[in-house]
Formats: sequence, structure tokens, C-alpha cells
Amino acid sequence: MALAAGAALLFAFLPSTGMAKTIKIGAILAESGPAGFLGQPEAKTLRMLVAQTNARGGVAGYKVELLLKDSAGKKEQAVSLARQLIEEDKVFAIIGPTRSGSTMAIKNIAEQAKTILISCASTKAIVDPVAKYVFKTPQNDSLAARMILQEMKKEGITKIAVVVGGTGFGKMGKMFVNKLAPEYGISVLMNETYSPRATDLSPLVTKMMANKDIQGVVNWSIVPAQTILAKNMRQQKWNVPLFLSHGFGNIKYVQAGGAAMEGIKFPADRLLIADSLPASNPQRAVLVKYKHDYESKYHEPVSTFGGHAYDAFKILCKAIAKAGGPDTEKVRTAIENMTFIGTGGIFHFSPTDHSGLKIDAFDMMVVKNGKFTKF
Repeated sequence: MALAAGAALLFAFLPSTGMAKTIKIGAILAESGPAGFLGQPEAKTLRMLVAQTNARGGVAGYKVELLLKDSAGKKEQAVSLARQLIEEDKVFAIIGPTRSGSTMAIKNIAEQAKTILISCASTKAIVDPVAKYVFKTPQNDSLAARMILQEMKKEGITKIAVVVGGTGFGKMGKMFVNKLAPEYGISVLMNETYSPRATDLSPLVTKMMANKDIQGVVNWSIVPAQTILAKNMRQQKWNVPLFLSHGFGNIKYVQAGGAAMEGIKFPADRLLIADSLPASNPQRAVLVKYKHDYESKYHEPVSTFGGHAYDAFKILCKAIAKAGGPDTEKVRTAIENMTFIGTGGIFHFSPTDHSGLKIDAFDMMVVKNGKFTKF
């Protein structure tokens, strides 16, 4: 009897052979701060997808454990969190950060640690030059700049002002618009930068209005202040066409800007018009399901930013499944050779392209009656 009791006690402390294996995935997202409109849908999307994945039995026999950290959009915070996730938490991979500057700040940390990083930020510099373990899901900012310039050329706009939020995203957007504009016969007459926390840009609007040659404005930003420029332009009855970047793809920006946002054009992926896509569109099924799942769960409109997190997580899981588990080199190689139908477009990764998207991932959108529609 005593022997049996002792054996029972011993087996109680032995690991169960049926215990689920776990794979840790870190995420660094700006749930708070000026980029909260971006990071919040990303975080909600990851929580939803992890729950769905684990309910189906995980990936490659592994339960997913999500370690989600709020960077508040700060580069120094992202660096600290990346080191914590890699060195202390021993995560297999990291999704994010939300912002381009934060991603650039941790890119080398992930690369040196041989930790797969799939960024939710846009700038081309994240993947150019290619880093072995670093990928991203948003379309390149250089492609968004081309989409805007193409539309301006169609409309006969040849002289513009470029206004950007004072972030890494804004800095890169300004660089690409200025670099590419001559290809489209467009001259940049003025470059201006505003604070991400600006609450009044009337003086900036007055300054631009003083140049009577300006025919259009590009406002490249990811922060709520991008809506303030539109408001101030309308208040001063300056009605030149206003184009925004793909950093505008959350309907909350339209709601914040109100009537001033009507008619604004911007490039975005097809998630914003998922329900109007024909059944023959290869992305439609993915877009409609994600949109339905997200909106049913959170009772708010889906955004392109949540889509970036969706794509990052799904790409990572597909690669883990192909590799048969969390083998870093096998998973990295699987991503690098993957074709994936996502929310941001149809990805074709390669050893020389860790973005995987071309300009055809974009459509031009316009704000009409307070909603996003294809232009």
C-alpha cells in the first residue's frame, strides 16, 4: 500500500506525455501613444488569431503562447522589449513593431540573435538591404508614393507641397515622394514636417497657401494629426486636392476628421473594400473572413493595420507548419520561398525580396459619405 502511494506521488510530478508543446511568439505593438490607431487593431487581431489557432489544436502540434508588449510607439521602448523577449522570454519569433522607426531600431537586434522578425511597419528600408531574419507585411512606402504620383499625373497636377508627420514613417515618405516625383513630371515646391502631437496646423496651411503655384498636397503620416491638416485646410477654404498615404487606412481617422475628410484620396490594400470584390478575386475569401471575424468579435470596422498583423501571424504559422515545428532555419527558409494570399496582397517572397508585394497590391481609395470606397 505504501509503495503504491509512493508511486502515485512520483507519477504526479512527472511530465505528462500528452501535455501540449508550446511555441512562444512575441509581439511589439503600439497599443498606446500617437500610433494607437494602428497598434490597437494589430493587437486585437493577434489575440483573436492565437485563440482561433489554439482552438484548432495549435500549429504543427504546438500551442501558441503570445507575449504581447506595448511599445507606445517609442523606439527606445521597442529596443528594451525586443531584448526582453529574445534574451529573457526566449521567444521563437517577433511580430511588429507597429512603426517604421521602432522596427529599424530593433532590426539588427533580431538579426544578430537569429530571431525571425516580421514587421507591421511600411518603410522599404526594413527589407532593403535584405536581412536574413527580417521580413515585413505592409506594402513598401515607395510603392504608395508611386500610386499617389501616378494619380496626380492623371489629374494634371505638376506642382505640389509635401507635408509629413515627424516620425520615421513620415521621413521615409518625404524621401520617396521627392525622389520619385520627377519621374512623373511633378515638382515639389515645399517640404514641411509637423509634430506627431500637433493640435493646430493653421500656420502651416497659411504658409503653403502663400505659394500660389501649389496645385496639390501630399500629407504622409500615421498619427491623428494627419486629420488636423485636412480640417485646417477646409477651415481656410483652401481646396487644392489632398492626398494621404497608406497610413490613413483606419476609418477612425475619417471619424476624427469628419466632413473635412470627404474627397481625400489615398492608396490602400483591398481589405477596405472586401465586400465589393468579385467572387473571382483570389483575395476575396481571405479578406471577407478576416473582416467578418474581426468585426463580429470587436464590434468595430476592420483596418489595414490589423491586416498587417493578420498577414504576419498567418505567414509565420504557415512556415512553422511547413517546417514541422519551430526550427528557426527551416521556418526562415519557408518564409523566404513562400507565396501567400493575405490581406495586404498576394505575397511572393524570395531570397532577394523580404516584402513580397508589388504595386498591384494597392488600389486608390477615396473618402465618400464618410466611408472608404475605391476611386
